[in-house]
Amino acid sequence: MRPRDIVGRTRRQLASELITEVAVIDKKIKAANVQLTELIASTGSTVQQLNGIGPSGAARLPGDIGDVGRFASRDHFASWNGTAPLDASSGDHRRHRLSRADNRRINRVLHIMAIVQLRNDTEGRAYYRRKLAAGKSPMEAMRALERRLSNVVYQRLVTDAARARTGPGGHTGATLQSSATGSIPTADTSDKPLPGPARTHSKAPLLAAS
Repeated sequence: MRPRDIVGRTRRQLASELITEVAVIDKKIKAANVQLTELIASTGSTVQQLNGIGPSGAARLPGDIGDVGRFASRDHFASWNGTAPLDASSGDHRRHRLSRADNRRINRVLHIMAIVQLRNDTEGRAYYRRKLAAGKSPMEAMRALERRLSNVVYQRLVTDAARARTGPGGHTGATLQSSATGSIPTADTSDKPLPGPARTHSKAPLLAAS
């Protein structure tokens, strides 16, 4: 039914223009994602194969992290990205909090990764449910999942770096502990708090699409 008054016709016109603009933006986003995916693949990175890592997240990781070798361990990496809880106990009250001196951009990538895994039938969702069954609150279970995924991402970055050093067909210096579909390492990981954040390092420039 077509509106008859000027107000109705104006609203209809504005709505039509907005729909057209959204369609154009959506098309540009898809094109940008294709470019990012091709660019990321050209670097030899395989992080986008992990469940919950999209093109923008896959580009953000090497852009902010730079050389993953600057982290002595996955615990230092977790401290840097804010998924390692810090001890904030007082007297007989034991509690933990997350670091406020973390890299919020990488923390967001890991948070989105966790949400995607919770929305699908993944090992990440199974891990989250096990934490709930063990008496953890939803927030505590989410933090534990994000920490576990931080370990997965770290291991994949280490493996990619080793592959880049040895070249095609060479032997990598590390092995994956997770599958690209499940994205949960088979080895046990620590949810224990760290004494403090890792050393602060300068950030590499963000990977840009050409």
